[in-house]
Amino acid sequence: MDNDLTRLNKTNKRLEFPIKLRRLLHLKLLALFLLAFVPTSFAYAGIADTYPQVRDFFPAADRFGDIEGSPPAAPVYQNERLLGYAFTTGDIIRIPAYSGRPINVLVGIDPKGRILGARIVHHEEPILAAGVSEARLKQFVDQYRGLSVNGHIIVGGQREGYASIDAISGATITVMVINATITRSVRAVAESRGITPAASTREGATAEPAAANLAAPPAPVKKAATPSPSKRAVAREKQSAPQPPSQIVSAAPPRTTEPHLYEIENEEPTWLILWKQRKLEIALLSLGLIILSNILLFHDFLARRPRLLRRIRLGFLLYTLFFIGWYGLGQLSIINVLTFVQSVMHQFSWDTFLIDPMLFLLWSFVAVALLLWGRGVYCGWLCPFGALQELVFQLARKLKLPYFEMPHVVHERLLALKFVVMLALFGISLQSMLWAIQAAEIEPFKTAITLRFHREWDYVAFALGIIVLAVFNRKFYCKYICPLGAALIIPGRFHSFEWLRRRKECGRPCQTCAVECEVQAIKPTGEIVVNECHYCLDCQVTFYDNNKCPPLVERKKRRERLGRNPETGGAIKPEPEQKISLNKLQAGISKANSTTKQDESDTS
Repeated sequence: MDNDLTRLNKTNKRLEFPIKLRRLLHLKLLALFLLAFVPTSFAYAGIADTYPQVRDFFPAADRFGDIEGSPPAAPVYQNERLLGYAFTTGDIIRIPAYSGRPINVLVGIDPKGRILGARIVHHEEPILAAGVSEARLKQFVDQYRGLSVNGHIIVGGQREGYASIDAISGATITVMVINATITRSVRAVAESRGITPAASTREGATAEPAAANLAAPPAPVKKAATPSPSKRAVAREKQSAPQPPSQIVSAAPPRTTEPHLYEIENEEPTWLILWKQRKLEIALLSLGLIILSNILLFHDFLARRPRLLRRIRLGFLLYTLFFIGWYGLGQLSIINVLTFVQSVMHQFSWDTFLIDPMLFLLWSFVAVALLLWGRGVYCGWLCPFGALQELVFQLARKLKLPYFEMPHVVHERLLALKFVVMLALFGISLQSMLWAIQAAEIEPFKTAITLRFHREWDYVAFALGIIVLAVFNRKFYCKYICPLGAALIIPGRFHSFEWLRRRKECGRPCQTCAVECEVQAIKPTGEIVVNECHYCLDCQVTFYDNNKCPPLVERKKRRERLGRNPETGGAIKPEPEQKISLNKLQAGISKANSTTKQDESDTS
């Protein structure tokens, strides 16, 4: 009996696994059966459910169709009459903006070839996330209402045959990317649906002469400019990397399906268009970088001429603040570094970094300077906010205002603070770039430089507080808090040359340069801390000053004692008065000798 029970238990155990497998298979078949009868609208919500603001574009609509076609768009109806198409640009074209991520815009067009409206539903732009109000953003995209879908729209300028719209101050690159995203997307959708572009009807639009469009249909475009309809929109499915959480302007979540992206043949890259529009700025920036390169290469010549060096440095700091910063918006940020890291980790594209010519040229120069000289070239010469602090500090010295320096022990401890800030921002960016952008407000660059202090009072107060602190302590923010400076130190450690000259007496015992360096980048032992040096060249001026550098002063005195001119190296010529006094001395000595001899003879 026991043997029979044992065999029965073994048989049941062998059958247990196949029974579980069959149950799992039945569950899967049931799930597939149910999915086959579930309406598609339940599996994927319609565009009106995902983005309710699309109803503002079509107030008379009673039905929104499914997103379909190539490129994908949802038809909109009123009593079976087609009112137009609604779509998101993220399903059609993705142009990386300032943050390195595309901007997704909800757009509606009508069958007559006009844009009915646009709304930004998804972006990670620093300037839009913090700095530009929702009302201002809505005001910008509202300018597209009534414009033609032919793609002839230009931002912040005038061009024959193009409609002009106003830009957002401080967000030039971002709005240009938005414009390129909208114009290319509406053009692709219109061409794929056989919609003929109409004349722009928005007041003030100058896309085409109104009389010509009323009198005759649109003239055919040359093939070189616009290919035939069958070739205009070329669909190309791309493998896209998953996107991190981003800012959703609407309450609805973004689509999670993998989009099909489309390109238009014979279309110039967006970055190339932007570079052509900023030729003057590129030329002036290139000239400035060439001048700075010569200053750095021939700093020994300038250090021997302190007055000339001071004038050149003052002029370049003004150039950095007013042209690079306030005019060209060329302020680098820790967000640029985090964007680069994200791009390398996910999907690298040069288009991300070429989109802004000012930033691309600056970063290219900074990359070379880091390998040659270290961090100090950017922080001391090319950072607009750093230039603002330096100019304020120099003005305070002219006014003879008091200033203070941190004790050396405290100074060394505070230097680590900026690395903590940088690592915290990097960790936040791994979770969400949006959170990192918001946390990066610890940089006052956006308030003081990009937006020129036109911002909410609390941001302005923070920026002004840092500037006031720079009056009493030279570049306090740059030394202790700036996360960008910390990020530049890391590659700067591998710089190739040590072109700042030192003497064997520096620090042992001479402390002149260490005392005069308000940035406190010279140790008491005499070594220059290259990672903290801002390359102001003050120590090099002292190095060549015969009246200030103690070793040179001592050598000068030694030469004088030896009768050598320290300036010319020649013998010192005695003055006439010196000759007279010397002759008198010789006569006195001779007279004294003769008197002595006479006394000796009288004694004998």
